[in-house]
Amino acid sequence: MSIHLILFLFFGAVAVAGAVNLLAQTHPINSALSLIAVMAALAGEFLLLGAEFVAAIQVIVYAGAIMVLFVFVIMLLNAGVEEHTKGSRVAILFGIPGMLLGSVLVAWAVARSSGDEPVVAGALAGAPKKIATLLFHEFLLPFEITSILILIAIMGAVVLASKPQLVQKRKEH
Repeated sequence: MSIHLILFLFFGAVAVAGAVNLLAQTHPINSALSLIAVMAALAGEFLLLGAEFVAAIQVIVYAGAIMVLFVFVIMLLNAGVEEHTKGSRVAILFGIPGMLLGSVLVAWAVARSSGDEPVVAGALAGAPKKIATLLFHEFLLPFEITSILILIAIMGAVVLASKPQLVQKRKEH
């Protein structure tokens, strides 16, 4: 077994364990911390694929900025421990078959791929100049629309978290 395969399996196991822990937690802050572990494990996977720039962006943007935003919104909403429910019928009706179908498709794709050609570090296109050209030339409009949507989501969280007394006082003035 090569060191790349061992590291791939390790980071994959950390990502899966973090995702399961994210769903199993009852406190939103613990879920956010589990999501940070998943993002860090994904950054390790990107490093193994030779996409150093994408790995750095994964840590800086997702594990850094977006998670700070999540924690800020959780604190702003003063979210406590979630109450447990039995689950929805829609999730059971569509989630379990969807998960099984997705697992079968992934297993089929892995089995069908040729094992003769291993992924070599640096073989994937991920040069920072190429990514910047794509991001700021060809995909500038979707990039800006995404930033506006994130800003709207922040403003919505602030409005939802504001106390009704403050909203009533603002209407009176």
